[in-house]
Amino acid sequence: MVTIWYCLLGLFFAAYLVLGGYDYGSGLLLARARGGADRRAVLTAVGPFFLGNEVWLVAAVGILFGAFPMLEGELLSGLYPAVMLALLGVLTVTAAMQLRSQALTAGKPQRASDAWDRALIGGSALAAFGWGAVLGGLLQGVPLHEDGHVEGVGHVVTPFTALSGVTLVTLAAVHGAAFLALRLPEGGHARLGRRLVPWALAAVAATTVAGLLSARVRDAVQRPAAAVPLLCLLVAALVVAGGALARGRPGVGFAATSVALVVPVALVGVGLWPYALVSTADPAASLTVADAAASGPTLRLLSWLAVPLIPVLLSFQVMSWWIFRGRIDGRAPVYW
Repeated sequence: MVTIWYCLLGLFFAAYLVLGGYDYGSGLLLARARGGADRRAVLTAVGPFFLGNEVWLVAAVGILFGAFPMLEGELLSGLYPAVMLALLGVLTVTAAMQLRSQALTAGKPQRASDAWDRALIGGSALAAFGWGAVLGGLLQGVPLHEDGHVEGVGHVVTPFTALSGVTLVTLAAVHGAAFLALRLPEGGHARLGRRLVPWALAAVAATTVAGLLSARVRDAVQRPAAAVPLLCLLVAALVVAGGALARGRPGVGFAATSVALVVPVALVGVGLWPYALVSTADPAASLTVADAAASGPTLRLLSWLAVPLIPVLLSFQVMSWWIFRGRIDGRAPVYW
C-alpha cells in the first residue's frame, strides 16, 4: 500500500510537470513574441488547458499531506527556499494569466498588459527553476537530525541545485516550443524548439557532472546504477524531440519532451529508494518511504477516496485535450 501511494505521488507530480511544463515553457517563449498579436496567440493556445493543468499540483500536494505527513514536514523545512521559489512562480503565473486582459478591458494603456506579460515570463522561469531546485535538493539530501530539525537553509544553495533548476527551465522551454508547434499554425516554434534542444542537452550534461563531483549527491543516491539508464532515456528523448521537430512532426516531438519531463521525477524516486529523504547530517535520521507514510488505516481510507477521484481527473484531462485538439485559428476563443 505504501509503495502504491508513493508511486501515485510521483505519478501525479510528473503529470503536473508535463502538463504545467508546457504552460511555463509557453510563458518563457513569450519573451520571443514579436508583438501583442503573437503573445495573444501563444496564450490562446494554452488557454483551454491552463487551469486544469494546475489541478495535478493540487492533487500531488494532497497526496503528500495526506499519505506522507512526515515527508511533507521535513520536505518543506529542508527545502524551504526552493519550494517557496516554485510556489511564488506558480502564483505569479496564475495571477498574470488572469489579470493581463483585465488591464485592457479596464481601459488601461497597453503597457499595463505588457507588464503582466513580463510577470508571466518571470513567473514561468521562477516556477520551472524552483521545481528543478526541489528535485536537485532531494537528490543531494538535507541536514536532517534525529529530532526532525533541519539545520539552516544555506544547504539548498549549491551548484547542483542551481544547475538542476536551469535544466528544468531548458526542458520546459523545449516542451513549450513543442506544444506551440503542435497548436499554432506557423512553424517558427518548431525551429525554435530544435535550436533549444542543444541547450537542454548541455544543461543535462552540466548537472550530471556537478552531481558526480558532489560528495553529497554521491552519498545520497542509493541506486546509482538505476540512474544511468534514466539519464540515457532523458538524452534520447531530447534527441528524438529535436529530430521530430526538424522533420515537421510536432506530435512526436511533444511526446518526447513529455518523457523528458517525467524522467527527473523518476530519477529522484528510483535513485533515493528506499528513502524518501536522505539526511546529510545523520544517516540514521534519513526518512524511509515506509517511515514517511501515514498509518495503514489512513492509507486505506485515502484509497477509498482516490478510487473514484482519479478516473474523474483523468477523464477530465482526456476530454479537454479531445475537445481542444488540433491547431488554433482565427475562430479560436480568446481566454486571456
